[in-house]
Amino acid sequence: MGLRDTAAARRQPQPPQQQQQLGAPPAQQRQRPQAQRAGPSPAPRRAAEDIRADFPILSRTVRGGKPLVYLDNASTTQKPASVIDAISEYYRTRNANIHRAVYALAEEATDAYESARGRIASFVGAPSRDEIVFVRGTTEAINLVAYSWGRANVGEGDVIVTTEYEHHSNIVPWQLL
Repeated sequence: MGLRDTAAARRQPQPPQQQQQLGAPPAQQRQRPQAQRAGPSPAPRRAAEDIRADFPILSRTVRGGKPLVYLDNASTTQKPASVIDAISEYYRTRNANIHRAVYALAEEATDAYESARGRIASFVGAPSRDEIVFVRGTTEAINLVAYSWGRANVGEGDVIVTTEYEHHSNIVPWQLL
């Protein structure tokens, strides 16, 4: 399947009730039952609060006491307490280069690194931990995919589909192919 076929393959037909509503005159489309406009139910709101609680920085308030909302994840992602604790533990107990030395700290760091790759492979269903590659950020990951997979699979006449809101780091590598 080429890149052009990918979007079409992912499109799913809409359920019949949505098709009927979309075909209704504009006045009928605006008349929705009150229950659909009421907002999220308490369960999703509670789940969102639980997730926010995992991120210490999101307990801050900014500009007049409003809760911090952080949307610049393409630049820097905020970390949950478990990640902050794991990083701190690493630096306190086994900070060393991985795959480069035979002393105790380096062996422990390498073992922890490879163990993490194995757990992530299992979590995402990868056949092997060798398929898990850690990068510094999204830009590096996009470049890696564009220049390895893209050069091997994207050819003359293929179309890369993005949104008009893409960050330039997800446009430039594809243009350079």
